[in-house]
Amino acid sequence: MTEQAKGCQDKEMTFRIMRYDPDKDAKPYFQQYKIKLQHGMTILDALMHIKETQDPTLSYRKSCRMGICGSCAMQVNGFPRLTCQTQVTEISTDTIEVRPLANYPIIRDLVPDLGDFMARHESILPYIIREDHQEQNNPTGEYSQSPAELEEYLQFAYCIKCGSCLAACPTNATDRKFTGPQALAAAYRYAADSRDGGLAARLDTLDHPNSLFRCHYAGACSEACPKGVDPSLGIQLLKRKLFQKKILGRGQKPAGMAQTPAGIGRREGIPQAPEKTV
Repeated sequence: MTEQAKGCQDKEMTFRIMRYDPDKDAKPYFQQYKIKLQHGMTILDALMHIKETQDPTLSYRKSCRMGICGSCAMQVNGFPRLTCQTQVTEISTDTIEVRPLANYPIIRDLVPDLGDFMARHESILPYIIREDHQEQNNPTGEYSQSPAELEEYLQFAYCIKCGSCLAACPTNATDRKFTGPQALAAAYRYAADSRDGGLAARLDTLDHPNSLFRCHYAGACSEACPKGVDPSLGIQLLKRKLFQKKILGRGQKPAGMAQTPAGIGRREGIPQAPEKTV
């Protein structure tokens, strides 16, 4: 047994968890639970242990437990974190406070309402926009994109939509109509994609006072992002795209179809793709 594992033995931790049932509670309140710490226990593991052994009414979101789905983001001691990726031993206090993500309405206990968050994301047209609709509906090949062109937006494609950035954003805390760092960074992700031709349409969706220039560049969203997306950087780069388009008149012609080099065919033994069923 490692020294760290020995240090976890018989150690008791107190969890101060925000509770709220809209059917019977006038406002949220805190409830405390004590559990024995186990080696490797995450905050999410602790919540699951509390639900299984002490209070089956405790509500929270979880899914993959691998830091991919973003479901389990919560405020842990006041900072938004993925609870499945946060070890209890990383928190230096003997009492750990867990709340639902800040700046969201509460559905119940630790479950925030992400409806507006998803609506903001949808508003920026988060998909490739092109005029060759026939090719998109019935593709005959791939669009051309170099490794360098991929690097232009790849970082911003790592977003898992956990909502932590909006929980940390001070502008979002005071302006509920603010488009928000997640949606704005996503807008840049598609604007920077060499296959996309929808920059003008996407900028039109952001043409309102609660959008791009409401960001004060506090950087809190980037600090909170568990995947290193850096939304504040994406927002600044999107501003540059806006000036290039609106003032300098620079557009972007979407990439064409990738050409297969002459003399290259399918390797022997590699089957053809199945026919479309839809």
